[in-house]
Amino acid sequence: MRFATAIAAQEFPAASPDSAERAIPAVRGEVEVRLAMRHAGQRLLRLRYELVGTAGTPVVLVAGGISAHRHIAANSGFGEKGWAEGLAGVGRALDPSRRRLLGVDFIGADGELDAPIDTTDQADAIAALLDALKIEQLHGFVGYSYGALVGQQLAVRHPQRLARLIAVSGAHRPHPYASAWRALQRRAVALGQLQCAETHGLALARQFAMLSYRTPEEFGERFDAAPEVVNGRVRVAAEDYLDAAGVQYVARTRVNAYLRLSESIDLHRVDPAAIGVPTLVVAVEGDRLVPLSDLVTLVEGLGPRGSLRVLRSPYGHDAFLKETDRIDAILANALRLPGETA
Repeated sequence: MRFATAIAAQEFPAASPDSAERAIPAVRGEVEVRLAMRHAGQRLLRLRYELVGTAGTPVVLVAGGISAHRHIAANSGFGEKGWAEGLAGVGRALDPSRRRLLGVDFIGADGELDAPIDTTDQADAIAALLDALKIEQLHGFVGYSYGALVGQQLAVRHPQRLARLIAVSGAHRPHPYASAWRALQRRAVALGQLQCAETHGLALARQFAMLSYRTPEEFGERFDAAPEVVNGRVRVAAEDYLDAAGVQYVARTRVNAYLRLSESIDLHRVDPAAIGVPTLVVAVEGDRLVPLSDLVTLVEGLGPRGSLRVLRSPYGHDAFLKETDRIDAILANALRLPGETA
């Protein structure tokens, strides 16, 4: 498949004078691509990226869940907190002084595309972006949750573009239980739209999602307090936490982006045998959205190209955002170059 691509814009931040010599280069840009989407036909799309690190070092693409974006972690050029702040930085496996870190905004993340989005579309868009950036091959693709699904599709459709895949908490197909959760979340948004209060529906969907991301063990430890009667209504201990999660999510997420990317998870299907690169699968015991059994099936289908690491964590599906030291140790080994020490 061929792509027509062009650099549309680039943003080069200015480093402070006293740190210019020490600053690790960082650039943001946009690439315009014409993409043949699986369910939506030919579309002209704008892909946004952030690339941090010194030219000539191995490139690692880092992609997260549907709420993640191109800004992985604070750096010398863009100091705001990133979505994976504890996972990338000097001294980490994802060290921008030793690796160039590429982050992307997923297709549909800006809410402008109102059409079904397949993980194959995301993979093809990344291949087009690599063409535009003149990156022949990624040293690694580190995908968490939805990012792991996109990485699998890239390894199927464009195996020459990556040397290895690290897929964390993402299987070759959605589990029916998880799809049911997401369907109800989307219905909550639809109900809000019918009542002309779509942001309230989106907040409720996020609150439902938080229950599926985390575990009963964590809630038992954090919110084991008696309910209170407030203004004649019973309020349980976890409600403040859930309310805050809903407010934060609505502030940074467009409704249409949430709906289309949520659907995209449920559209995902990959034949594990078709994944053409060495793949490390990281599973979390107790993850209710991506059960360990599904990831074992994925690894079995990978055959000699696959390996499995299993973590136990009270954070469930969100473990990759919380167990940063344990994930870092796994990545350090998986991304190590020949002759490179930790």
